[in-house]
Amino acid sequence: MNPITTKIRPIAAALVALGLVGCGGDSVETNTDYTQIDTTAPVDDWELVWSDEFSGDSIDERKWNFEVNCQGGGNNEQQCYTDSPDNAYVSDDTLKIVALPAEEGAEKPYTSARLNSKMKGDFKYSRIEVRAKMPSGQGSWPAVWMMPTDSVYGTWPKSGEIDIVEAVNLKTTDEEGNVENNIHGTLHYGSEWPDNDSSGKAYAVEGNPADEFHTYAVEWQEGEIRWYVDDYLYATQMESTVRYNSKGEAIGLNHQGWYTEFYNQSTGELEVAYGPEPFDQRFYLIMNLAVGGDWPENVNNLGIDESAFAEGQTLEIDYVRVFQCAQNPDTGKGCETVRAGYKDEETLVTGKAPIPVPPTTTIPETLTVFDGTPNPAWPAWDCCGGSTPELVSDADKGDVYKFVVNETPTVNGFVSREAFIEDETVAPQPFDASQIIESGYFTFDLKVVTPPSNGSAEWLFKVETNEGQYAGELPLTASEEGVAPTVGEWQTYTFPIKALVDAGLDEPSAIDVLMIFPTWDMGNGAEYLVTNAEIVSPEAASPELVLFGDSENPDWPMWDCCGGTTPVVVTDDERGNVAEFSVGAEPAVLGFKPPEDSGIKFDASALMVEGVIQFDLKVVESPSNPDSVWKFKVESNNAKSALELDLTAGSGGVEPVVGEWQTYTFSLQELVNQDFDISAIDVVMMYPAWGTGEGAVYRVDEARIYNPSAGLEGLTVFEESINADWNLFDCCAGSTPAVVDSGDDHGQVAEFVIQSIPETVLGFQGKEGVSFDASAMLANGAISFDMRVMSQPEGADAQWLFKVESSDSAVFAEVPLASGNYGEEPVAGEWATYNFTLQSLFDAGLDISDIKTIMIFPTWGQSLGAEYQVDNLVIDNF
Repeated sequence: MNPITTKIRPIAAALVALGLVGCGGDSVETNTDYTQIDTTAPVDDWELVWSDEFSGDSIDERKWNFEVNCQGGGNNEQQCYTDSPDNAYVSDDTLKIVALPAEEGAEKPYTSARLNSKMKGDFKYSRIEVRAKMPSGQGSWPAVWMMPTDSVYGTWPKSGEIDIVEAVNLKTTDEEGNVENNIHGTLHYGSEWPDNDSSGKAYAVEGNPADEFHTYAVEWQEGEIRWYVDDYLYATQMESTVRYNSKGEAIGLNHQGWYTEFYNQSTGELEVAYGPEPFDQRFYLIMNLAVGGDWPENVNNLGIDESAFAEGQTLEIDYVRVFQCAQNPDTGKGCETVRAGYKDEETLVTGKAPIPVPPTTTIPETLTVFDGTPNPAWPAWDCCGGSTPELVSDADKGDVYKFVVNETPTVNGFVSREAFIEDETVAPQPFDASQIIESGYFTFDLKVVTPPSNGSAEWLFKVETNEGQYAGELPLTASEEGVAPTVGEWQTYTFPIKALVDAGLDEPSAIDVLMIFPTWDMGNGAEYLVTNAEIVSPEAASPELVLFGDSENPDWPMWDCCGGTTPVVVTDDERGNVAEFSVGAEPAVLGFKPPEDSGIKFDASALMVEGVIQFDLKVVESPSNPDSVWKFKVESNNAKSALELDLTAGSGGVEPVVGEWQTYTFSLQELVNQDFDISAIDVVMMYPAWGTGEGAVYRVDEARIYNPSAGLEGLTVFEESINADWNLFDCCAGSTPAVVDSGDDHGQVAEFVIQSIPETVLGFQGKEGVSFDASAMLANGAISFDMRVMSQPEGADAQWLFKVESSDSAVFAEVPLASGNYGEEPVAGEWATYNFTLQSLFDAGLDISDIKTIMIFPTWGQSLGAEYQVDNLVIDNF
């Protein structure tokens, strides 16, 4: 299988340029006064280049081909397409395509017609109009659509399909009396069937499309296709646009539109193209009326209504017209018939393009080669001596591998190469140690049972990479332990990866052999045991940039862009050393910025998922302008990427209060979602809005970019038993919540019963002096638990609630329990999982640095008779 790579640059230039081919329309130069354009109707610069008005008495075979087959259209359709005048003919200035019952014994139960314009009308970038009246009835499927003249990118749908208008089962009625009146505009593209993709939009036509003529159109230009009914633009689809970081690496999509996938003939690799491809080539028209098939037979009233076709059903077409944009025929741009908001969420269709995966920034996980359980991708191995390593039991280590060396010279160890893996379902798993050369290491335990008969033999450790392309070999005495094996004793050996690289293991990106053995041709008679063989990747320290802790970071000094002030370090009564900024008469923005021309930038890519920009801010003096709004702004890559937000976006909407410290947290993922490049951050700012900040004095502390979850453990309050530092809790009714057997997979659970006094709340409470600080989990943390109601409360107005308090019970957050389960209320007898993000609880008023009491209960005074169980209560990152 070839690897899939991402192709970003346009590929059309590498293909044969194909122009518009048709039967009519010379080039005409036009001049347009754009100030006079009616944006609801096609502009004059759409120039007619091909048409069929169906004004004769027969189908014009200079423009149309008949498709004759009974293949079912690839959709299990129930008609044969014919060239019979019963199924397609021209009369009264319209084309009729008629679906009829077939003769008894025919291959398919219906006949119909399908016409196409291939090699007679082939178009690229144009406006195509069709005025038509649709058929009706369960099983009817009329369509006017387009397919590529030359399948440049491969078989369907890699080279694309444009459905101008389709409808199924028009005028059928559902059980509620709703009449089917939708038409559909769709694109097909992407991977090879059956992994193909499509995207489109339905539109309910006022007045049924089967009752009267309507004009259906698409405007197709480079990178954008629009769908119309009677000149109303109801859908827009666009090419995908890729988001890059400062290194030119694709890290996501600014817009998820269409795409295609094809094999690059130069590299042989499967590539994804995100540009105008595949809709940048010539397409031809198709008009047909299908009967049944996978779509119509599985929606509305299902199947095919034979009575609807007894006298035939007709797709009637008044005309087909194709226009070219005279402004720019090569791209089709400059003639757009658009309206305000035509790219809003109601009209713009989100496509199915795969989102590029950001380059990995993670450290490889530890590879366990053997720890008592054989790893099928790394079998034990004798290279040349003909022995078979044996799994044996050791009194100290359990199952271990026994290796022997006979008269034939050999080396023993573990291998991950296809030639030595016996299980055909298992693939080799070479280990990429290139990212951990400085910090990773090899380790194994060895016990020599019988030494080599040659006393001069030295014990060695050898590692190979990439089928033996590179190798590093060291004596066991060069290990960190620095000792030779002692017969009959287990010894652990540790080798830094860097030591093996220095010994010749260049480019350790595909380590596939580990060997432990006596010197070649000197090991006869040796017998030894090995276990706990691993390539260890220590947990990497999470990247972190401290802008201001207890002092100024000289690489990121405090900064005033243009106001002429000098930010200073001052002593705050609560915080000690803090950064202080002031705004004078000149407009300015302030924050932290590396020295000019230093080239210092911070790459936060590795922090994208869980990382934040976080700081504490206290306003000492407000701006003199009462309408001033506090802002947060971050820039990257010399201002090529920038994002400004209201400061309150980082505090749950809480405005700064004079004299009070407030924490502001901005998720890096959210910044990325707003198209900000986090790979080269070089300015972080917080300030009153430009030109409104005069008189402001404010302080900043604990400013950093980091992952608050790194190395942080959550809190399990209850799982099978109550945490030793917490209690089950009934505030006021005197009941004793208990740990009981749930009688199902949940095992031991906490049970709460309200029997006599409904004025109470129940839950879990930290013991004296115990609370939990979840501040570092704000961005990604949640309180989660499972709950089952055994008996609902008797109170008529009872509502299930969730409440969390700090040590000061006046500081709390209380929300409906259902808000933690997608709005679903508890159902008696059923377990449900509830999740409440720390951010939402913080926004509701909770001090998440001091979580003391967690409560689940029915409304105060309405809870009599309630009985419920809780399990798996945790506070953690999710």
